Amino acid sequence: MSNAHVLIVDDEEDIRMLLSRILKLEGYKVSTASNAREGARIAAENDFHVCICDVRLPDGDGVELTRKLKLDSPAMEVVQLTAHGNIEDGVRSIKNGAFDYITKGDNNNRIIPLLERASEKAIAQYKLLNIQKKRSQRHDFSRIIGSSDAIERAKRLALQVATTDATVLVTGPTGTGKEVFAHAIHYASKRSSESFVAINCAAVSKELLESEMFGHEAGAFTGATKTKKGLFQEADGGTIFLDELGEMDLNLQAKLLRVLEDGTFLRVGSTVETKVNVRILAATNRDLLKESEEGRFRLDLYYRLSTFAIDLPGLNTRGEDILLLANHFLEEFAVTMNRSITGMSRDFEQALLTHEWRGNVRELRNFIERSMILAQGTQLTAVDLPIGFSHNDVKSSPLASAVEELPAIALSDVERLHIERVMTMTGGNKSRTAELLGIGLTTLYRKLEEYKD
Repeated sequence: MSNAHVLIVDDEEDIRMLLSRILKLEGYKVSTASNAREGARIAAENDFHVCICDVRLPDGDGVELTRKLKLDSPAMEVVQLTAHGNIEDGVRSIKNGAFDYITKGDNNNRIIPLLERASEKAIAQYKLLNIQKKRSQRHDFSRIIGSSDAIERAKRLALQVATTDATVLVTGPTGTGKEVFAHAIHYASKRSSESFVAINCAAVSKELLESEMFGHEAGAFTGATKTKKGLFQEADGGTIFLDELGEMDLNLQAKLLRVLEDGTFLRVGSTVETKVNVRILAATNRDLLKESEEGRFRLDLYYRLSTFAIDLPGLNTRGEDILLLANHFLEEFAVTMNRSITGMSRDFEQALLTHEWRGNVRELRNFIERSMILAQGTQLTAVDLPIGFSHNDVKSSPLASAVEELPAIALSDVERLHIERVMTMTGGNKSRTAELLGIGLTTLYRKLEEYKD
C-alpha cells in the first residue's frame, strides 16, 4: 500500500478509469486529467509524487509535457504511456527526464512495481528538498539580527557578492558571526544545493591540516592506511569555508594559492593533480596585511583572497543591536528549553547595554543561555546576572548585596556563597551545577566536602 499522490494524464477515459481504479486499490491517492493543458494546471496546483502521462495527447506532446513537469517539480517522477511499444517515444521520454515508460495494455504485474519504485524515489527526493529548504531558511540572511548601519552595510555587501562565484574574505573580531555570514552567502548562491564544508584552520595541527584539506594517498605517512578524500573534494561543486585562515602555515598557504589560481592540488603523497570546482570563503580575526608585512602571511594570497572583503563590526560598536539580539536568543532558548520566560527587566537590559562584550555576539548568546537556565521567574532579572558580570551588575545582584554587608569577606566565602546559590537553583543537581560553574564534577565534590569542615 502507498500514500503517494499520482496524476494520470490521458485523453482515453477508459484508460484513466482503469488505472485510477487499480492504483486506488493499491492505496494511491489519484487525480486525473484528459489533456496536456489540464494536466499542467493540476500539477502546478498540487504536489504529486508520480505522473503517468500518455505520449500522444490531443493538445500537445506528452514527452514535452514531461520536460515541463520535471522543470517545475524536479522531485516528481513521470512514467510515460506509449502505444504499441513505440521504442522511439520511450527513448525521447527518458531523455526528457521520465523515470520509465510502459506500453498501454501492460498487465498490473508491471505497472504496480514500476509505480512503487517511482513513488519511493520521489518521496526520497521530496524529503531531501525539504531538508535543503529548511537548511537554507536556517541560514538565510534574515537570520542575521541587527539594524545598525554597520551590520546593514555588511549584509548588503554579502547579498551582492552571494550571487557570484567570487572568493570572499570575512574579517572581524572573534564571535562576530563570520561563519553565519559564510553560510548565508552559500545558501543565497547558485551553489546552494551543493555541499557547504567548513574547517577551522586553528583547530587542526599544521601537520594534519594539509591532509584534511586536500586528502592523502595510502602510505603517505604513518597511519595513512588507505586513500582519503580531502575537504576540497568533498566540497566539489559547492563551497568551502576556511575559518581562522590566519593560522595557516606558510607552506600550506602556497598550496591554497594554487587552488585559487587554477582549481588544482596534489593529495599528500600523490603526484597526480586533482581538479575541483569550489568556491572559497575565508575568515580571520587577524590583520592579514600586517601579518604579511611581518612575514607570517603570503602577500600574494592576501591580495587574491581580499578581492572582495566584508568586515564585521564588534558588538560594542552596535549598541542598538544588543537588545535585539538578546531578545532573539531569549525567544530561541524559551522554545528549546521549554521555559515560560517572556522578557527582560530594565535592570537586566541596562546590564547588557553597559557590559563590554569582548566575545561579541557569541558571548551574548552564551550569556542569555546561562541566564535562561538559572532564571526562576517569567523574566530575566538582575538576580540572574553572574557575579562579576560588570561593576554595575554586581551592585544589583542580591548575592553581591549580601557580600557588601560584610565588612571583610574572604574570597573563599564568596566562592562558597556562589556555589551554594547555583546548587539551590539546580535543585541539588551536582552535574548541572558543575557545568554551570565551569568546573569539573570532582572539583565540585571536593569543595562541598571542604564546606562541611
